Amino acid sequence: MFAYIVRRLLLIPLTLIGIITLNFLIVQISPGGPVEQFVAKVQGIGGEGGALLGGGEQAANLRIEGNATYRGRQGLDPDFIKSLEALYGFDRPAHERYWMMLKGYLTFDLGSSFYRAKDVAGLIAEKLPVSISLGLWSTLIIYLISIPLGIRKAVDDGSRFDVATSGVIIVGYAIPGFLFSILLIVLFAGGRYFDWFPLRGLTSENWDELTMTGRILDYLWHMVLPVTAMSIGGFASLTMLTKNSFLEEINKQYVITARAKGLPERRVLYGHIFRNAMLLVIAGFPAALIGLLFTSSVLIEVIFSLDGLGLLGFESVTNRDYPVIFGSLYIFSLIGLLLNLVSDVVYHMVDPRIDFETREV
Repeated sequence: MFAYIVRRLLLIPLTLIGIITLNFLIVQISPGGPVEQFVAKVQGIGGEGGALLGGGEQAANLRIEGNATYRGRQGLDPDFIKSLEALYGFDRPAHERYWMMLKGYLTFDLGSSFYRAKDVAGLIAEKLPVSISLGLWSTLIIYLISIPLGIRKAVDDGSRFDVATSGVIIVGYAIPGFLFSILLIVLFAGGRYFDWFPLRGLTSENWDELTMTGRILDYLWHMVLPVTAMSIGGFASLTMLTKNSFLEEINKQYVITARAKGLPERRVLYGHIFRNAMLLVIAGFPAALIGLLFTSSVLIEVIFSLDGLGLLGFESVTNRDYPVIFGSLYIFSLIGLLLNLVSDVVYHMVDPRIDFETREV
């Protein structure tokens, strides 16, 4: 197993380079970069486009120059455009920018945001706790509910309980998380009916004045709606995966033999079936966690105004903030690859018969 882990770790840098290279090439042929966006803003709404430049002395000078040289339909001064390209780093050829980016990533120097006057690593570190908080709470709730429910449905397959819960699960699976979040806001966040939960943010305005217990309760109060919205889809799929995994194992020969020996049904279920049936659930854990952290959370964070990685990524794509886009992608990919490796290790721990040493990476 040790040799397998080493091989996987050695492949991670190559995989990251491939992902970053592919996305870098896609961005190069995509229209509407940050320079074009700024020019369009200036030509469309005058000096307001200068706000897109972020902070710094050079950015301030370009704001003044952009306002001074704005000439409506006549366009902007070519020297100003060149200064703008130099500010964003587009005065260099694409291959130079690519190699500079790769060299920086080797030391986790992810560059600086075009619009926020902050380094990308600092931005990601600042926003990461919010997304991790949402993802971990959602994953915990999903697994605590789905696994026992899936086992119960498998044991009572075809019963009224199984049919009734299947109907609820199908409805939950069919409703997208962002649509369910809007429904929750309408019902419970002062939309039209009840005003039980806050509409946005993770903390209240009087957070600094609260005691430790009050802060914990306030944080949990703000987490109820977004975590519920994120959990609904994963809850449905994991429940059915658990049920189908147990159903597949229940009628196998080793289960029949265990029952023939007179073992209690509970011991057969949790001592024999559980170990084998949970392999598929464990194998799907990294993908589920990555989906909750970096996919499902995007619209949820936007809807509930949660300042996490999802909202950061959404705003970066909208503003063509390439350093933040590539930096976020780099961190997301690295976390995903490491979680997949952790999944394989846990897979082996649950069932030592699974030997990754003989499998080609």
